[in-house]
Amino acid sequence: MSVRPALATALCALAFAAHAGKVYRWTDRDGVVHYGDRPPQGVAATPQDLRVLRTPAEPDALVRLRMQRGEAEYLAYADNTLAGPVEVMLHMTRSRNVLGDPPLPARATVPAYGSTLVARLFMADDVGSGEFELRLEAVPGDPSARPQDVEYLPPLRLPRLTIAQGYGGRFSHTDPQNRHALDFDAPAGTPVYAARGGVVMQVESDFDKAGLNREKYGGRANFIRILHDDGSMGLYAHLQPEGVLVRMGQRVRAGQQIGLSGNTGYTTGPHLHFAVQVNRGMRLVSIPFRMRLPGLGGGVR
Repeated sequence: MSVRPALATALCALAFAAHAGKVYRWTDRDGVVHYGDRPPQGVAATPQDLRVLRTPAEPDALVRLRMQRGEAEYLAYADNTLAGPVEVMLHMTRSRNVLGDPPLPARATVPAYGSTLVARLFMADDVGSGEFELRLEAVPGDPSARPQDVEYLPPLRLPRLTIAQGYGGRFSHTDPQNRHALDFDAPAGTPVYAARGGVVMQVESDFDKAGLNREKYGGRANFIRILHDDGSMGLYAHLQPEGVLVRMGQRVRAGQQIGLSGNTGYTTGPHLHFAVQVNRGMRLVSIPFRMRLPGLGGGVR
């Protein structure tokens, strides 16, 4: 078989996926300036004037598209980088004399840190050659999840909780991912607590910008995504830089501190964005939830 695969790209559809990287700069005891992607370690490298320089970086990928060549076919695998399941869809954006099994676009659910064979690619005609180009989309969560009716704890423990924007808020709660979200006023650095227990599925903590340019900041923020036992996911967003206090794969209990609130991404000021989301078949949506809040009687739902 003579098949030439074109560039295979993995595109990940997820809000809050971009971040900034870091470069460390320090001067050693001899006055020599050093740069590195991690702080110096060891007595011999004890730094003076250690500084952290933030640099632009590509968004973290939810999944990676991996091609494996066989004797008469190419195997397209999706490798999940998250500590929770993702659903993927593989598209054939361009092809010549190449077919997929199953036919593309094809969907698959990939378990936490796992790999799944999405499709086999082979020549439609054994005579001649062929080529193809693929695109892989990913959405966090298992589409078969069935959320349970539970009461969530407040993610903040301020003396008074103020909801700056509620369900269907016209500023930024108009799309399916955020329609049933709550924005709580909170000074930057306020402790954030898990509203429900689960596994830390995804985190971003290195972004340090904020503003009202939706195109520039609408898909950016520091956040924590916690996978609940029923497959739903709690999202805690707009955390301060380095404001994530948990690690991917860690199991946290309800009421445990997980981060520090901030003012990153598309925002008018410091606050905590909280939502419960599910995957509805390659579509991330927020769902209504019950939460008992101090001073609001029966809470919100």
